[in-house]
Amino acid sequence: MAKVTNAFTTYGAKGNREDLANAIYNIDPTDRPFMTAVGTRNATNVQFDWQTETLPAVNKANRKEEGFELSRSVAQPTVRRSNICQISTRDATVSGSQESADAAGKRGEMAHQIALNGKALLRDMESILVGEQARANGDDTTPAARATRAFEHWITTNASYGAGGANPASETAAVTDGTLRAFTEALLADAIQETYENGGEPTLLMMGPYAKRKFSGFAGRANSRVKIDADEIVAAADFYLSDFGELKAVPSRWQRPRTVLGIDPEYAKVAYYRRLKTEEIAKIGDAETRMLVAEYGLEVSNEAAHFKIADIAPSAADEP
Repeated sequence: MAKVTNAFTTYGAKGNREDLANAIYNIDPTDRPFMTAVGTRNATNVQFDWQTETLPAVNKANRKEEGFELSRSVAQPTVRRSNICQISTRDATVSGSQESADAAGKRGEMAHQIALNGKALLRDMESILVGEQARANGDDTTPAARATRAFEHWITTNASYGAGGANPASETAAVTDGTLRAFTEALLADAIQETYENGGEPTLLMMGPYAKRKFSGFAGRANSRVKIDADEIVAAADFYLSDFGELKAVPSRWQRPRTVLGIDPEYAKVAYYRRLKTEEIAKIGDAETRMLVAEYGLEVSNEAAHFKIADIAPSAADEP
């Protein structure tokens, strides 16, 4: 069609106001399945301690003759466990001019940056706490930062590895990764049984995205179907009915995708020496800096309450 003669169009216009939506769209995930599931406690020192104990072994020959003379038993001592708090931070710096600007989708640039970095710090913490990080006590000479012993590193009693994999030699040594293998229902059933035999009754399964897809084909998951009404049956995708109890299964973006974790939330806590807070940093010019800081560690109250299945193929391409 012909253009109207001398019609003034947007192509030549210089004063049209821009159209910028008053919203900011962000799909970065902020879920924290581990920190949400476990409890918290306050720590009063950068090193925090707790105790575990075990019952004396079962004595199937426990019978005495009438009028017996008592042979006194050895007392059962507790075991003292500990971990260390580490410091994690995020920060934001905004110029005075930008803070005065009318920024679209924000009530203020600094407020927006603090909210953004707060979510990022919590994601950092989730990833650290659920991972394989070894303990580091830190020192003032290097200086070296403290590192809390993370959940995967703690699990040594009910631990299944691929060929060559092994528990860490100490709380400060690294986990030895083994050869990758397929995630099977037999591996899961064996881990649940071993944990049950050692006194644990985990209720939460956490795994990477590909392992969760594999899990969805397990028979135990199919047994967790829930009847809604007379004509409709819906599969409860998040539950696994084992021979030793039901476990809720959730995917995790933050743990190592090569490891499946079985967790009893009653026996794990995030210990806070300093809970997450915002600190104003001294100005050195026409800009403002604020720091988000948290000092925290992980208490695994009794590691035998949990299990891990290590060296799981994190993708179809990695399967043997």
